[in-house]
Amino acid sequence: MKTWLLKYWDRLRSSFWFIPSLMACGAIALSFITVALDKTVTERWLQAHTWAYTGGAEGASLVLSTVAASMITIAGVVFSMTLVALSLASSQLGPRLLRNFMRDTANQVVLGTFVATFVYCLLVLRTVRRADEVAFVPHLSVTVGVLLALVGLGVLIYFIHHVSVSIQTNEAVARVGAELMEGIERLFPARDARGNVAGVPPGRLEQPAQFDGQPSAIESRSDGYLQIVDVEALTRIAADSGLVFRLEQRPGCYLIKGRPLMKAWPGNRVTDQLASRVNAAFVTGTQRTSAQDIEFAIYQLVEIAVRALSPGINDPFTANTCVDRLGSALCLLATRQTTTPNGVDDKGRLRVIVKAITFGELVDAAFDQIRQYGRSSIPVTIRILDTIALVAGAPLGGDERGGLLRQADLIVASARVDLRDSADLRAVEDRYRAACSALAGGSQ
Repeated sequence: MKTWLLKYWDRLRSSFWFIPSLMACGAIALSFITVALDKTVTERWLQAHTWAYTGGAEGASLVLSTVAASMITIAGVVFSMTLVALSLASSQLGPRLLRNFMRDTANQVVLGTFVATFVYCLLVLRTVRRADEVAFVPHLSVTVGVLLALVGLGVLIYFIHHVSVSIQTNEAVARVGAELMEGIERLFPARDARGNVAGVPPGRLEQPAQFDGQPSAIESRSDGYLQIVDVEALTRIAADSGLVFRLEQRPGCYLIKGRPLMKAWPGNRVTDQLASRVNAAFVTGTQRTSAQDIEFAIYQLVEIAVRALSPGINDPFTANTCVDRLGSALCLLATRQTTTPNGVDDKGRLRVIVKAITFGELVDAAFDQIRQYGRSSIPVTIRILDTIALVAGAPLGGDERGGLLRQADLIVASARVDLRDSADLRAVEDRYRAACSALAGGSQ
């Protein structure tokens, strides 16, 4: 249940209708409240508050109609501007970045402000009664409607500024980088100076020695990208059934129906009902998300950098900005435990063996494609080597430094083949030696 709630919450955050719908519901409630207060408001109250609307029924109807018509018109303009911004982001930064723009709460609140004001004025307008009927003029409600229109004017000015800033490349890269840093802090626990995680005993529980001899594969019952794995639910299922699970896939992998999703031991205890419960703990979708997939957040920065290095754009400055953000993420990862803790029951018995991602794999995800597409770009090549030297100053282990050194070796090997200018090659080799020195100094 928890995994599905996380999935639908992520969908709601990425939609344009959720927050505007909530604000429209709030406007409906506000209209009933203000109209009810209007029925108890006296002329004496109106005289004491000169800022309140004091006109008649005709004026109230005109004011509310004008505000409602203008708000729904501006809502259409805002929606059109948002679509233009999404089109620009898709063409310049990549279609996978659209989700980040759609999750922008500011855009959703702006759209919701105009829709909510329109709904409020429309509902208040229906309560206005002229003199030939039972006269009723909701002075307070009309005043609130005018205030909402003034707020909408300020929101419109803010929206124009916000859109013009949000489509700038550096701003988009910074937003994706911030999401990557937040994901690292959320998914990976911090390590102390000894490399241990608070609350987790040193060492790792190993799988049973008989596991490989008698496991039974539990197959996936759907196609799609694995988005979320509920390790806690799997641990409870395994403990109730006396099983040990070993995951064969991790978030971000593409699942094929009928292919092994995980293995269970002892295999003779696996039933169809158990397989159904296990599949319910895995959430799949049509695209990757950053809920538990840190590689996806890294690939978003990589995609921006690779597009910037394409011959049609040829923008090494944007690529360097992405490399800088990736360097910040790797420095933070160096202080975190990247291997996901295995599932352990209340008695301390190993129940779920998680397929974890290593620091070296994340380094490859960050630099492989940028290195490959940026072979002819000297500034990008140098910036990657400088970033490797910078990350080398973080508290890294031997295997982690080996992953960084491998990237540096691949970069200088490509440079020696592709670069014809001796000065450029010398600059790359100088940065390579500095990176190797930094890595060697940390290992010593």
